[in-house]
Amino acid sequence: MKMSEIILASQSPRRKQLLEWAEIPFRVVVQPTAETYPNDLSVAEIPIYIAQQKAITVKNHLLASGEILADTIVLAADTIVVINKTILNKPIDRDEAISMLSKLSGNEHRVITGVVLHKNKVEKKFSVTTLVKFHPLTLDQICFYVDHYQPYDKAGAYAIQEWIGVTGIAAITGDFYNVMGLPVSTVVQELYTLNS
Repeated sequence: MKMSEIILASQSPRRKQLLEWAEIPFRVVVQPTAETYPNDLSVAEIPIYIAQQKAITVKNHLLASGEILADTIVLAADTIVVINKTILNKPIDRDEAISMLSKLSGNEHRVITGVVLHKNKVEKKFSVTTLVKFHPLTLDQICFYVDHYQPYDKAGAYAIQEWIGVTGIAAITGDFYNVMGLPVSTVVQELYTLNS
């Protein structure tokens, strides 16, 4: 099936890698977007809202520069980590990363990715939730991971495909790739729907 031009409105190397693995042709266009949201949103709505802002900002940029085709699809996503109703964003420093991983240690948390697809005047938006449970982690393990992998660009201060995921995760319920940053199989199905 011939696919419309796809613009990935994200600089995440994980999202780029997942689309490449799915053999979906795309190009990356990123515009600065504030990752803020209204206070009255539910937790599940937050990543969708942020993804919407990314998609709209990139789409408007492409329209203004004349770089967008009529059937171009703009794809944006945002991932959050939630434990006990608390959202763990990207850690600002080593201490915050250690604190986040200490909260996750031995506990189950939710990883929610919001996805938005824009094509012409059509907008599709959805979120996917995966449950992840860590084994109890020692402080030495946490410090080793933070110092060697420096997970400061990752929500919840970890990447499932790195050492801490390989050695520290006890169970996953749901889409593994969602935890990497994109529920890629669901995204591919939605892309086919938009192209039909």
